[in-house]
Amino acid sequence: MSVHPVPPLPRHVHELDLSALAPLVARAFPGNAIVRCEAMPGGASTRRYFRVSLTRGTAVAMFVPEGAKAGEIDKEHTALARWPFLEVRDLLFSRGIDVPSVYGEDTSRGWLLLEDLGDQTLATFLHSHPGEREALYRRAVADLARAQEALATLPEGNVVASRVFDEELLSWEIHHFREWALEARGVVLSSDDRALYASIAERLARRIAAWPRTFVHRDYQSRNLMVRADRRLCWVDFQDALLGPRVYDLVALLNDSYQQFGVDFVSARLNDYARERSLDAAERAALGREFDLVTVQRKLKDAGRFVFIDRVRGNPSFLRFVEPTIEKARASLARLRDDPDMRTLEDLLSRLLKS
Repeated sequence: MSVHPVPPLPRHVHELDLSALAPLVARAFPGNAIVRCEAMPGGASTRRYFRVSLTRGTAVAMFVPEGAKAGEIDKEHTALARWPFLEVRDLLFSRGIDVPSVYGEDTSRGWLLLEDLGDQTLATFLHSHPGEREALYRRAVADLARAQEALATLPEGNVVASRVFDEELLSWEIHHFREWALEARGVVLSSDDRALYASIAERLARRIAAWPRTFVHRDYQSRNLMVRADRRLCWVDFQDALLGPRVYDLVALLNDSYQQFGVDFVSARLNDYARERSLDAAERAALGREFDLVTVQRKLKDAGRFVFIDRVRGNPSFLRFVEPTIEKARASLARLRDDPDMRTLEDLLSRLLKS
């Protein structure tokens, strides 16, 4: 089994200090005070959230140990002058996209004070309102299509424009699967299998990187969309936004590791997107092909990431999604068997995973 060293902690890491909240609240809400501060459930990142009950109203305090680091896509631990969360949030707000309000900042100590959006992520909401699934996903697809149009041009120097899904990043993600979902779990690849996987990964990354690029949220899925009382969807967790293929966020949404959809449901939502973007029949067919290719790339990466989060961050809660996520990639591979590389990859995975 390969040895996977834990990367060193980057610079600019803040220590959690709850005492910083009182002055932050006092600046944001003069005459108001903290009544209670409760930790909220977190996700796969190192960010921590606290619901702050005030004498009048509530807010959410977000603590980011590496606030100036651009999240998952920053593999070199580079620090930016302004937090990507804030820069991307301001960009989205300026283009009419629903994002949380920012009440206050103390970035020197790792804190933001944000609008309290409640606890109803799209994933949570659908547990108690399953009958609203289609309407909400139609809205999510329409919101995405309109956002891509609104963000077709970006301000000079904006952090989103400086980051792209290039061949290097795409290849890194595909190899994340081999490193963590295969080798770290004891699946041994022969030298020939490793070379075969690497060659397919290189060609797939090159193919996707050559497509036209648009705004990509990077993790546009049911746990990162908050459902407001009027059923509008508020975007969160957008700090890793970059430029990439138009279908990337569609794959994150419609092949969400935390949801299960039938083929007909996914096809109908791709039709919704095609209508929003005025695609003709040939363009709609190309969209479906792109969707399956990016599903292979994204879902294999996700499966590896879930293992990484367990082994490196000590959070095993995502392990139950590894196998279902791999199955989503394999379903797309089955539809792509006319493509020599995808057929070879499907056969390789079947042999390595013994199924």
